[in-house]
Amino acid sequence: MIYLVDLEAVDTRYTKQWKDHVPALLERELHEQVTVISGGETPQATTPGAFLNFGGTNIYKSRQVEEFSRLFCAGRISAGDHFIFTDAWHPGIINLKYMSELLNIPVKIHALWHAGSYDPQDFLGRLIGDAPWVRHAEKSFFSAIDYNYFATDFHIEMFLRNLFGVENPWIEDDVKDALAGDNPKIVRTGWPMEYMADTLESYSNMEKENIILFPHRIAPEKQPDIFKDLEQALPQYKFIMCQEQQLSKDEYHTLLGKSKMVFSANLQETLGISWYEGALVGAIPMVPDRLSYSEMALKEFKYPSHWTESFASYQKHKQDIIDAIRTYMESYPKFVPSINKQVEQLKDDFFGCGKLISTIRDRSKHA
Repeated sequence: MIYLVDLEAVDTRYTKQWKDHVPALLERELHEQVTVISGGETPQATTPGAFLNFGGTNIYKSRQVEEFSRLFCAGRISAGDHFIFTDAWHPGIINLKYMSELLNIPVKIHALWHAGSYDPQDFLGRLIGDAPWVRHAEKSFFSAIDYNYFATDFHIEMFLRNLFGVENPWIEDDVKDALAGDNPKIVRTGWPMEYMADTLESYSNMEKENIILFPHRIAPEKQPDIFKDLEQALPQYKFIMCQEQQLSKDEYHTLLGKSKMVFSANLQETLGISWYEGALVGAIPMVPDRLSYSEMALKEFKYPSHWTESFASYQKHKQDIIDAIRTYMESYPKFVPSINKQVEQLKDDFFGCGKLISTIRDRSKHA
């Protein structure tokens, strides 16, 4: 059996699409019935600047723990079953491992890592940092999980460096073992977002306007002050901070379709979904050459990292950024072929979860 321990659906986040897409994808590709372990309804209002509601997410996860615990009690969990957590930062992973080992019912645990205290720009990293309890918790999750999935090499490197003190994960023998072989503990895979191209297709041929979007959360690690300052410096363009607009999904996608550019000065990004969404509908991504962007973005769309490493750095290089924005906006048609090339490069490798599927399929065969 395959059990999907899903992530709560927030209407303005991709978790809304994952609610239906991920179980359907797993059933289609694995030819197995997937049982979804859901936590019911949660507050739609996220904690300001955060991805989820810090209280609501614990209600949701606690209900999930109760549900799969009852399955153990009812004798419905068997050796060789697979549990897929779409969020690896889930205390229920420890509960599951506890029951699996004490009841001698070995199951396989798969989990997708999004962020944690090991990222100094994440909420956990900024507000809690390297407090022993949070670092020990993340190490415990990692150890209990059989297959830890990450969307980018950048994320893997940061995770191993900040959590385990590994300076170069690609040459250290113990890490190479975790990344390779028939039974890798660390797997680099794209995220299950195959639906995005179809979802956005109807918005891809809209007439472009002189709009520059900030599609990120309004949080310190996204540096919204830089975007606001650019708005004052370039009044000929319309700068829109999406989260200020309280947009529906359709309204957001329509705005993406009309925009010429998606701008980022992010200090945290382990994948970056919004700039891919923008590229799908023909918006130029202007992103810093750092974080996950370095391995994902074409050189045409990356600007030097030091231009926006802080607001002070931005002020020193403000004119360089203004000049780059003008070039993109005034020569938009010239960049369309590169936007299309960027989409194709990202589609399978970062926004399709083929490696995750093949890993589960292979492990199912060996169960």
